[in-house]
Parts: sequence; C-alpha cells; structure tokens
Amino acid sequence: MEGVISRLKYPKLLLLILTFVVAYFMFSGKAFLPFRSALVSLSYVGAFISGFFFTYGFTSAPATAMLLILAKEVNVPAAGFIAGLGALAGDLVIFKIVRYSLADEIKRLSKERVFGIINHRIPRLFRKYAIATFAGFIIASPLPDEIGVSLLAGATKISTGVFSIVSYLLNTFGILVVLAIGSKMM
Repeated sequence: MEGVISRLKYPKLLLLILTFVVAYFMFSGKAFLPFRSALVSLSYVGAFISGFFFTYGFTSAPATAMLLILAKEVNVPAAGFIAGLGALAGDLVIFKIVRYSLADEIKRLSKERVFGIINHRIPRLFRKYAIATFAGFIIASPLPDEIGVSLLAGATKISTGVFSIVSYLLNTFGILVVLAIGSKMM
C-alpha cells in the first residue's frame, strides 16, 4: 500500500477528496445508518466531537456532515454553542502548536524576500486588518481552520484569551449556519 501512495503525485489532495466522498455517503447513504444512529444517540456529546473535528482539514467535511445529521435531532442553538466549544478546543490545539512549535520557522519565513516586498508595499494597519479578516472568514467557514489559526497565531500578536473568544464566536456562528441548513433539509 505504501508503494502505491508514494507513486501518487498528489496523495494529500486525494485523501482530502476521499474525506468529501465519505462525508457525502455519511449524509446520504443508507450504509451509514448504524453510524448515524450512534451519532444521534450521542446528541450534544456528538455535537462537541463534531465541533472539534470541524476545525481540521481532513475531518472538516465529515464533521460538517455529522452536524447536518444532528441538526434534525437536537436543539440547534444549544448544539451550536456546544459544538463551538469543541471547535474552540480544536483551534487551541492548532494555536498552541503554531505559536510555540512553529514560531522559529514562521519568523524565518517572514524574512523571505516575498514577505519583505509585501511588508514594504502594503500599509501595516491595512495588512493587520486584512490578515485578521481573512483568518476570521476561514475560521467561521467549514474550510480547514489550520490556515486561519496559523495566520492569527503567527502573523499577529493576539493573546490566547482574545484568540479563544474570537475562535469561539466565529466557529459557533459557522456551525450555527450549518446546523440551521441541516434542520431545514429533507
């Protein structure tokens, strides 16, 4: 199996596409009924778990499908706030890794020529708000939070407390939108 994977030109993209296929079958396939029943029986714990996995690239699509499934079975606002806590927990893991484990590489990367050009041509205040806005959009959406969290942790001087509030609010908003859509489906 490892030989097959090493010969693929884009194995990570293939894996990402596979997660979307799994999410599709989770949401629409009858073969996943036992999984769906187990998820529904977890109720708000399932919402927390779904929220946690909502933040990661390879699990965001299945987590979104899980939230869509749960939406018909739970109180949407309560599930949204609980799933938001799960997403916050997931984002804090990413935040801590980027802030403390990757700090030296981020600092080195920021000294590359392309970033020097960007830093000299784009006003600092605009750059600061543009990064925060872009990161916020990514965090609120079902897109993988790694990029948005990395931008906030590495490119800004945001504290863990402020980051936690921002992450919770943005993720909860995005999750509530997904749950609202799910509650209206079928």
